[in-house]
Amino acid sequence: MSDRRLYLRFVQTGVTGYLTMHWNTAPETCAAIWGALATPLRAPASHAMFAGPEIMMGLTEAHKTFDPLALPPENQSVFAQPGDMLWYHQAKNFFRIDPEEFWELGMFYGEGGRTFGPTGWIPVTFFARMTEGLDAIAAECRAIRREGIKTVEVGRAG
Repeated sequence: MSDRRLYLRFVQTGVTGYLTMHWNTAPETCAAIWGALATPLRAPASHAMFAGPEIMMGLTEAHKTFDPLALPPENQSVFAQPGDMLWYHQAKNFFRIDPEEFWELGMFYGEGGRTFGPTGWIPVTFFARMTEGLDAIAAECRAIRREGIKTVEVGRAG
């Protein structure tokens, strides 16, 4: 399974990066995300407010193909490295200040990333790392801070 990789592409520009999945340290999360991406995800990517150099996108209803509460904590941390991709689920009504449910993929593109939100530190599962194309992807991610939301596609690369 270790040869299964993902891609992240900015739809408007075609800029693409490739992610190596952490099948050894996050096997259940990798399997769930791989299954959910049988059809590529196209979603709006916004810039994080608290986490630093991170863009994030939600899974659409069509991509919610697994039980997020059944996934164990795997390969978790609150500190991210450039290229790290995370999975995060926030159950409905989990936080008083934000009662919405989140099914989130996040991509860190620069130094100083942390999984910190309005309520403090939030451990997340890191399930992949961008191993090809990070510099070009980082430039697109930085543009989101200035220009606003952009559409990305995440899918199976092989």
